[in-house]
Amino acid sequence: MHDTAPQNWPENVWRGYVNRVRAGDRLTPGTWPNGGKAALALSFDCDHETFEMGGGKHAVGRLGWGEFGRRVGVPRILDTLHKYDAQASFFIPAVSALIDPDEPRRIADAGHEIGVHGWIHEPNATLSETEERDLLNRSRDTLQRLSGQRPVGHRAAHWDLSDNTIRLVAEAGFEYDSSMMADDSCYELICDGTPTGLVEVPVDWVRDDAVYLLFNRTPPTRPTLTADDVLQIFLREFDAAYDEGGVCQLVMHPFVIGYRSRIWILDELLRHARARGDVFIGSHAAIAAHAKENG
Repeated sequence: MHDTAPQNWPENVWRGYVNRVRAGDRLTPGTWPNGGKAALALSFDCDHETFEMGGGKHAVGRLGWGEFGRRVGVPRILDTLHKYDAQASFFIPAVSALIDPDEPRRIADAGHEIGVHGWIHEPNATLSETEERDLLNRSRDTLQRLSGQRPVGHRAAHWDLSDNTIRLVAEAGFEYDSSMMADDSCYELICDGTPTGLVEVPVDWVRDDAVYLLFNRTPPTRPTLTADDVLQIFLREFDAAYDEGGVCQLVMHPFVIGYRSRIWILDELLRHARARGDVFIGSHAAIAAHAKENG
């Protein structure tokens, strides 16, 4: 039993924590599908009502806020993606899918990817290994049944991973994860020193709409930037990725980006990317597979 004060941890303890999950080889293809110089990976976390319920709460007004994401946000997103013939990935908590079983099918039928995003947007670090494995498998099976598509990608709710998450995702046969932040290029995940075969399509708070635009009473958070400011950040991320020949990965939420004054961020970003002419805009699954085979 080691002293809990971190300054007294022996080397084997802190090395064990650091080495639980590490970034392996960077996967940087020379070109992307369809001759693309760079790739744009758009993702939408359809938390909806589970944004509230995953924290053990059920305030009526906040459940209605989540409902806006499914009633208004997702249709606007799908229309915008269709306008630019762009494919994207939608990460859906299983309970969100069960509330409106038609939504996963509509998304899949529009040509987009369905990914696992927890059962009810629960934080993985609060779960036992047995609970986490069960919820992971149940979530995947539920999404497959409702969407007709077998999910190959995983994103932890809140980007909150337990010590077991990556190992469980690999053991379940997923092809990629999109919850970690060790790079802005795809990379292989290493768990306890062993390559997992999982590709990480990394996220980051810098590339998440909620960081800038989310309103919350508890904890008290307010939008820090305007929609124009957020567009400029996303465009700069994209332009830098384009110059490097890499991938620009973005995370958006239907109940954040889906408002009339904000959906144009997605529209302008796609217009800008299409104007380049040599950008592959595809699902996380397609990007992960290409990076693994050609990186």
